[in-house]
Amino acid sequence: MSNPNSQVDTVGMSFLDSLPRKMVTVYLPLLVFLIVLLFPFYWMAITSVKPETELLSRDGNPFWVIKPTLAHFYKLLFETSYPQWLWNTVLVSVVSTFVSLAASVFAAYAIERLRFTGSKQVGLSIFLAYMVPPSILFIPLANVVFNLGLFDTRWALILTYPTFLIPFCTWLLMGYFRSIPAELEECALIDGANRWQILIKIVLPLAVPGLISAGIFAFTLSWNEFIYALTFISSSEMKTLPVGVVTELVQGDVYQWGPLMAGALLGSLPVAFIYSFFVEYYVSGMTGSVKE
Repeated sequence: MSNPNSQVDTVGMSFLDSLPRKMVTVYLPLLVFLIVLLFPFYWMAITSVKPETELLSRDGNPFWVIKPTLAHFYKLLFETSYPQWLWNTVLVSVVSTFVSLAASVFAAYAIERLRFTGSKQVGLSIFLAYMVPPSILFIPLANVVFNLGLFDTRWALILTYPTFLIPFCTWLLMGYFRSIPAELEECALIDGANRWQILIKIVLPLAVPGLISAGIFAFTLSWNEFIYALTFISSSEMKTLPVGVVTELVQGDVYQWGPLMAGALLGSLPVAFIYSFFVEYYVSGMTGSVKE
């Protein structure tokens, strides 16, 4: 016997099936969203291939390029330290992400599964630690880095980036571990497995989407970090992309817009590639982390 309520719901939503209504309710909002989202990348792309004459001309079309050139990319790659900045950013981001993930896995699993005394308070304190802005922490951290003799080295960033990556990854993984049924671990304990075996053979394989989501966020945060890299690094060959592009390609009040946009475009491609490649795991990891 059919449910009359379902028939009413179907009839009530049928107005969305017509093409004019779909244009207004679906396609037009999506078009506006795509334009707003992709316009900065389009602007970076056309600015990076515009010759200086078109960039400085007031008569040309600012939204189009007439005679594209790769001179800005050549200057960026062969006349600046951009390749070294890129390598520094990749190295610091990858190492910091893996260190933060390893620490966050143990912290999140202990808080959610071991349920020791004060575990809820510890989880709340970790979340509150993530809320502390870097603009407050970089001064005392700079003192620590200087006293340890790590100033102007990659280790200064590798060891300080986890201070804001670990709280975030732990908070994200706590939500995902909470969504994994506890009965699986109880069965493994009955069969004689210890906590280490449960974590490695049961929890982590099931938590791959959550790990990927936390890893993507940690990599993005460390890739785009600016304050710590600006404070702890002074030499040009040790700078990361966000700091190197801004400090080396801006001379006084003169902005080299061509190389600047070329550097911003090349610097955004790795993160965009990672997001597009792991989008399925990323979405499932985020949805799993918010389940109650």
